[in-house]
Amino acid sequence: MSGRPLTGVTSVLGWRRRASGQSRRPHRRRRAIAAVVIVVVLAFGTATARLFVWPAQGMPSRVSAIVMLAGPGDRLGTALQLARARRAPMLVVSRGHEGYGGACPSKIGGLTVICFDPSPATTRGEAQFIGRLARRYHWHSIVLVTIRPQDTRARIRFGRCFGGTIYVVTAPMPVYDWPYQVAYEWGAMFKALALQRSC
Repeated sequence: MSGRPLTGVTSVLGWRRRASGQSRRPHRRRRAIAAVVIVVVLAFGTATARLFVWPAQGMPSRVSAIVMLAGPGDRLGTALQLARARRAPMLVVSRGHEGYGGACPSKIGGLTVICFDPSPATTRGEAQFIGRLARRYHWHSIVLVTIRPQDTRARIRFGRCFGGTIYVVTAPMPVYDWPYQVAYEWGAMFKALALQRSC
C-alpha cells in the first residue's frame, strides 16, 4: 500500500493548483487595468488643472498693448479696467466670433483704441492680426485678456505670431460655462499643437 503512488490524490492536488493559478491571473489582470486607469485619470486631471483651470498669470505695471480676445466671460470689463489703470498706451478689442458685439469702446484718456474683426474669426486669426499690429507699432510686450481655460492655447497661438513677451490676465466666467469651455479647449489645443503649427 505504501509503495503505490497516490495518483488520484496527486492529480486532484495538481488540478487544484492549476485552477487556483488560473483564477489568480484574471484577478491580477483586473488590478493592473484598474491601476493603469487610475494613473491615466490622475494625469488627465492634473493636466486639465494646470493648463485650463489654474494657469500661471500676472503682468508687470506696463506693457505695450492690452489685447482683448473674443469669447465668453466679462472680458471687456477686465480690459477696460486695465486700460483705465493706464497699464498700456493701446487697447485692442477683437470683435470676432462670439466676441464683443457692441460699439468700439470710446477713447480712455490718451489711450489709442483699435477694434477689429479677425479673419479667420478664431484665436489664430486674432494672433495673426496682432502680429501685424505689433510689427507696425514696435510692441515689445502685450497682455491678453481672456478666460482661464483659453490662457495656455492663447499663449501658444500668439507666441507664434509675436516675438515679444506675452502676459495673460483672465476675466471672470460663469461657473456653468466651465465644463464646456474645458472640453472645447482640449480639442482646440490638439488642433493648435498637431494640425496648425504655424502663425
